[in-house]
Amino acid sequence: MRTNLLVIYTTRVEECRDFYTSLGMDLRSERHGTGPHHYAAELADGTVFEIYSAAEGQETGRLRLGFTLTGVPGQRVLHDPDGRAVEVHGS
Repeated sequence: MRTNLLVIYTTRVEECRDFYTSLGMDLRSERHGTGPHHYAAELADGTVFEIYSAAEGQETGRLRLGFTLTGVPGQRVLHDPDGRAVEVHGS
């Protein structure tokens, strides 16, 4: 088994998009049919990462994410605009 989809819901869509883009994700604007606008990126292992707008109080809860980034030295923990811990490992 492996992860193939990770979706976060936020009231700060653009701020989160900017944060995850700064980590190197190629987030693209998407909308499927009459569904909601969102951002999506396919990661190197094929996992799809998406950011959707959430109604106040419907955000993704406490969550810790980890990503390995090429060309980034060391390891550190950052926090996205919603306060989620994002562990960054260099490769």
